[in-house]
Amino acid sequence: MLINLDNKGLKSIVDSYDLFFIDLWGVIHNGIKLYDESIEVLDNLSEAKKDFILLTNAPRPNQNVVNFLKKIGLKKHLENVFTSGEAAKIYLVNELDKQKFFHIGPPRDFDLFENIKKNIVSNINDADYFLCTGLFDNHENDLNYYKNL
Repeated sequence: MLINLDNKGLKSIVDSYDLFFIDLWGVIHNGIKLYDESIEVLDNLSEAKKDFILLTNAPRPNQNVVNFLKKIGLKKHLENVFTSGEAAKIYLVNELDKQKFFHIGPPRDFDLFENIKKNIVSNINDADYFLCTGLFDNHENDLNYYKNL
């Protein structure tokens, strides 16, 4: 059932659920600062003994995002963070540990494949698969580069 919580708030349904998935970017922070009201909601969920996961599609391991959240002032709920990068890292290590890959993306995402860096190749033709975490910094505005690639 779809419910609009704009006027009622999360508190109107909190007792009906045991687990909440909460996005980080735009909900908990704006990339620069935390939203105080959102942190209050997390505190209230904890007090109500409700489980929640703070999700992000950042292509980085959990710890990198936790470090960022600490930097902008989050002091609690850091154990609840889960990133798409962490999910990818787990999969890559468990399922593709022996295969070679070509990384498409900026160097800031290298932590994602720290455990399998021995498998990175610099020649795209030697790759078993591509690992795309974003655009190359020096080609972020040149989509023709990727067509040719």
